[in-house]
Parts: sequence; structure tokens; C-alpha cells
Amino acid sequence: MSVVVLISGRGSNLQAMLDAGIPVSAVISSTAGAGGLAVAERRGIPTSVVEHRRFATREAFEAALAGEIDRYAPRLVALAGFMRVLTPGFVARYAGRLVNIHPSLLPEFPGLDTHTRALAAGAKRHGCTVHFVTAELDHGPIIAQASVPVQPGDTADMLAARVLGEEHRIYPRAVRWFLDGLLVIEDGKVRVKGGHAQLVDSDRA
Repeated sequence: MSVVVLISGRGSNLQAMLDAGIPVSAVISSTAGAGGLAVAERRGIPTSVVEHRRFATREAFEAALAGEIDRYAPRLVALAGFMRVLTPGFVARYAGRLVNIHPSLLPEFPGLDTHTRALAAGAKRHGCTVHFVTAELDHGPIIAQASVPVQPGDTADMLAARVLGEEHRIYPRAVRWFLDGLLVIEDGKVRVKGGHAQLVDSDRA
């Protein structure tokens, strides 16, 4: 039932998972001193750092990363603010058990700077997406989404903060669905057994 969480920064989604009772067996960071390491250590969860800068190639970095992950034989690997693009070989190694949360309503705004781009595009709603990771960046089967209204006068930081609150709601929920065996992928789309809502529309300003 264990989950290994990969981070690069503060670990707020990791914190949300722990608060929701998700069984995290280890936290691995690509950045030394990442805030999420302290979050894990306060809970007595094993941590390690695999810094990409120390490796000559992406493949060498990912081999070391996979070695750390596999020490815990996790059922699921969850990316939570992990700021590295993964190679197709790494993704294939964990196919069907590698998930990510992205700060947009995919397929809109894949990649970086999603909140700025949503505002520039005049989006009326914005949000976040939990999805299975595939070789194509930010295009894997969608597990859950949450949307928020874009308010007049919003800045990218204001919108990001509102979306982050929704990330903390839906990521633990999606991980729990996976651990409980409720997710079924059919024709490239995810269905949740029991009719759980996969799209949450929030009116929180």
C-alpha cells in the first residue's frame, strides 16, 4: 500500500497527503534542502536526495533515482512538485503507477507558468489536474480535476494560491482511489468505480 513521493520544493502537496493519512513510505528530493524533506522528517518518514546536477546524463540521474525508489517497492510513485522532465524509459518502468499533479485544467496549459498563461488567455476558470504520467509531458489519462473561477483583478500569485488549495483537496483523494483499487483505464480514459466525481467545480474566490 506504500507510496513514494518525489519532490523538489516546499512539499505542500506532500503535507496534504500526510494529513489525509496517505501511507507514504519515503520522500525523495531532486534538490538538497527542499522544504518537503523537513515535512517528511517531522513525521519520521525516510528521506533521500538524488540531485540531478551530480549526474552527467538524465539517464544516469534516473537510474540513481529508480534505485532509491525501488528500495521501498512502492505500489505508487507520486510526483509532488518534482521539477524534472522524465525520460520515456523511466516512465515505462513505472507505467500505471506513476502519477502527477499539474496546476491547470489539462489539456489546457501544459508545461510551466500556467497561471500567467491562463490570465493572458482570458480564461474564465482555471484549476488543477491529477493524471497518470506518460511519455508525453502533461498528457496522461486524467484521474481528477478541480476548477476555480478566475476573478477580476486576479494576479498570477492570487490565482496560484487558490488553485493550490484545490490541489491539496484532490491529490490525496486521487491517491486514495488508486490505493483502494478504484481506478480503471479504458480507452485511454480513467473511470472511478463507485461513481466518485472526477471533476470538482469550486466557487471559492
